Amino acid sequence: MSGKWTERDIPDQRGRVAIVTGANTGLGFETARALAERGASVVLAVRDVEKGKRAAARISGDVAVQELDLTSLESVRAAAADLRAAHQRIDLLINNAGVMYTPKQTTRDGFEMQFGTNHLGHFALTGLLLDRLLPVPGSRVTTVSSVGHRIRAAIHFDDLQWERSYGRAAAYGQSKLANLMFTYELQRRLTAHGTTAAVAAHPGVSNTELARNSPALLRLPLTWLAPVITQNPAMGALPTLRAATDPAVLGGQYYGPDGMGEVRGHPRLVTSSPESYDVGVQQRLWAVSEKLTGVEFPV
Repeated sequence: MSGKWTERDIPDQRGRVAIVTGANTGLGFETARALAERGASVVLAVRDVEKGKRAAARISGDVAVQELDLTSLESVRAAAADLRAAHQRIDLLINNAGVMYTPKQTTRDGFEMQFGTNHLGHFALTGLLLDRLLPVPGSRVTTVSSVGHRIRAAIHFDDLQWERSYGRAAAYGQSKLANLMFTYELQRRLTAHGTTAAVAAHPGVSNTELARNSPALLRLPLTWLAPVITQNPAMGALPTLRAATDPAVLGGQYYGPDGMGEVRGHPRLVTSSPESYDVGVQQRLWAVSEKLTGVEFPV
């Protein structure tokens, strides 16, 4: 392997099945493209099927499109049923889709939009598909978090849905912290099986449409500074790709860019916030998530 991990270091993926959520644009598209080019059969799990089809047409390889709206548990269950019918085995589940800094709104099930989409939707999808991964040696669940998990972030069990007050940055931080806590607790539960690993990654600061809901006071400065403080989606996808495919990766690890502040650069092993490693909170969040989604894991 070269000194800096790049797409060239992705092992041969022929014979493997990868599900990538939010794969019609940005980081998800680049993740799906790279996996397909290395031989994987890739499913773009997307909310807008027509956009998904246009994205699939731009990718060389075996690519399919699956409708998935993470803001609806009904849609998550339907998508999981379709995927289970189509695939007896799944090698990679990449929980990439997400929303950021949305105005106060709720999912179809009444969850705060960022927590419901970024965490609960992926929690439910993973639980419904996990038995397709467990028999497959080397299979992985890779969940995309963010440097935002450090910003005003905590799991507000007394107001998970931000009904009393709402701060879009704090709500985003909670959802991305939840992604990490989910990964760490999932890995703890998977360890006894020895086949499937749970790993997390973050893209640094990537120039994608995810930031379209940033407060107006931030959007213009971010536009001016984008060439300096952001990296393109292909680079931003590298931590996810390494977490998903590098044979040296271990369950429970977290990958991000190697540059200053983990903003830009090539993927390396990083650490998350001290709060994210709180086992008691991880387990409490897991129990709450099972109750809210109605999904219980087969581990």
